[in-house]
Amino acid sequence: MTKPVVLIAEVLSPATVDALGPDFDIRHVDGTDRPALLAALAEAHAVLIRSATQIDAEAIAAGTGLKVVARAGVGLDNVDVKAATAAGVMVVNAPTSNVVSAAELAVGHLLALSRHIPAADTSMKAGEWKRSAFTGVELYEKTVGIVGLGRIGTLVAQRLAGFGVELVGYDPFVPPARAQQLGVTLLSLDELMERSDFITIHIPKTAETTGLIGAAQFAKAKPSLRIVNASRGGIIDEDALHEALVAGRIAGAGLDVFVSEPPVGSPLIGAPGIQLTPHLGASTDEAQEKAGVSVARSVRLALDGELVPDAVNVAGGVIDPSVRPGIPLMEKLGQVFAGLADHPFASIDVEVRGEITAHDVGVLKLAALKGIFSSISSEQVSYVNAPLLAEQRGVAVRLLTEATSEEYRNLLTIRGALADGTQLSVSGTLVGAKQAQKIVAINGYDVEVPMAEHLIVMLYTDRPGIVAVYGKEFGEASINIAGMQIARHRAGGPALSVLTVDNRVPDALLARVGAAIDADLMRAITIVEN
Repeated sequence: MTKPVVLIAEVLSPATVDALGPDFDIRHVDGTDRPALLAALAEAHAVLIRSATQIDAEAIAAGTGLKVVARAGVGLDNVDVKAATAAGVMVVNAPTSNVVSAAELAVGHLLALSRHIPAADTSMKAGEWKRSAFTGVELYEKTVGIVGLGRIGTLVAQRLAGFGVELVGYDPFVPPARAQQLGVTLLSLDELMERSDFITIHIPKTAETTGLIGAAQFAKAKPSLRIVNASRGGIIDEDALHEALVAGRIAGAGLDVFVSEPPVGSPLIGAPGIQLTPHLGASTDEAQEKAGVSVARSVRLALDGELVPDAVNVAGGVIDPSVRPGIPLMEKLGQVFAGLADHPFASIDVEVRGEITAHDVGVLKLAALKGIFSSISSEQVSYVNAPLLAEQRGVAVRLLTEATSEEYRNLLTIRGALADGTQLSVSGTLVGAKQAQKIVAINGYDVEVPMAEHLIVMLYTDRPGIVAVYGKEFGEASINIAGMQIARHRAGGPALSVLTVDNRVPDALLARVGAAIDADLMRAITIVEN
């Protein structure tokens, strides 16, 4: 029997090959040699890469028998996930392989900043002995702000606790009880900026977090502030950071990540008080080995037809064909559900109604949790860690099934309670031969809206002229409304309006429209294809 071909396109640890085992025909190619890569992919069933190999639409098209792309690391910038999904190719990575390494690097940056270690080292190597020029500060009894209390932020908090610091944090999706367990006091971002002597950032880069810390935030900071970003480039506005350093509004910054990598020509390179490393978060022997072994195991599962917990685009495994189309819909419903929430979750029910309940629909609960926590977590979310994230936050999760669905052949619903007692729900279904994804209910209001990348959800008192108000505002801002549904229970009562628009709506515009129509709920939700 011919063995499946596993192509290794970059240097991986011997432990990675050992984890694959003897059941595969393992071949090697230089992933940076494009013609050789494309030729080798023609016979491959799986390809293992790191960061140097580009698996784009052309590469995926060349791999006619390709079933899985495995990235031995966290980032997927060099993989066209959308093209892979369209071709039915699974993409897996190793989302937890570098968490310890990344946490330790952040702590290292904090310590090096506090004691001027890089500058002192450079001075010594130049033959100088300038002890007084490098007088630093202790971490002891200082206030350290942690932006993002996911897995890496939690590890940082645990490690810093031993330094006798006061820990404060900003993470709107972490319940106070969970933060209290970590010894962290939750604050607003402005409060954290005002109180912190040190800040370290551990959140994903999204449309909402890009530029999260800019000129307005630095204006609130102590002159003694030292800030570290070892998560994703762009969360700190680099121009604002440069200005704050040059003007002496803060004391220093340590960066491992940048908007453009490498940051050629960036003024930050020569800024005072700056400390730079070339994206070393995952650059330890241990992290690299963990990543290789993890994706090797995922490749084995994928090629054996088993459920692959670390798949980022499809769940894989023995899932009935009638259930599979519900997976991406449920992930998107999870993102909508999270986008409607303004408090931590207390409980989540995943409800599945209709014909597909004759099959195992457990993967739909995982998909819902993955969608929810991908929107709010500071770490990469997979099918295996999504339930763990819910458990860590004290969120009770249930899967409920019912064979009868009155209006739709199958109906998927996420229903939950927030910590403040608010109830949320969002429902969706698949219609037609093409299984088009639609949202059919939000918070008890019946709608029928095609799932789209950009959604606006508004709740306001029904009265004449409201549509004209927000239509005018969005039009003047060049935000094209592609579709609209308005639902209400009675005339003159609350009305829920759902818009699909062609562009992301800026926060300032959203706030202005919300004030103009006196909205009780105003949300812009961006759906990310996983």
